[in-house]
Amino acid sequence: MRTLKPRLDKRTAAAILMSAAILVALAASGETSTSSQSSNAPAQNGTANSNGENNKPSGPHYTLSQQNAIHAAENYLETTAFSKAGLIEQLSSSAGDKYPHQDAVFAVDHLHVNYDDQAVKAAKNYLSTSSFSCQGMIEQLSSSAGDKYTVAQAEYGAKKVGLC
Repeated sequence: MRTLKPRLDKRTAAAILMSAAILVALAASGETSTSSQSSNAPAQNGTANSNGENNKPSGPHYTLSQQNAIHAAENYLETTAFSKAGLIEQLSSSAGDKYPHQDAVFAVDHLHVNYDDQAVKAAKNYLSTSSFSCQGMIEQLSSSAGDKYTVAQAEYGAKKVGLC
């Protein structure tokens, strides 16, 4: 039986590097974490900051932790494939970003992600380094010790890469 290995180490390192780059960029631009939250008026979609750049909507119902969790989730999805459950775990676990669980769930629920496509990407990544049977890939993708995709998403990924 294959031992399923969690993939937190590389993701954590990538998140730390991305967070550091963001902090450096914010410091260089002179922005602070409260730059657009000083008034009680909700932020408008596509409003421009003092540099003329578009800000993402961050109405009064988005806490700073929620905004940061959304940004971290987007950064993770730019570098690797995640299931919804896997992304929530990465954001909230003690071995991950340590966001409060409710903020991690909030962030992931506010993204527009096709998790079937994410399962295909994950399957391709696995096949680039290992050999799998159809059932082995489905188990790896759907395992609670693996990627945590739903069985339907795991089956979709395995089929799309030609294993089933």
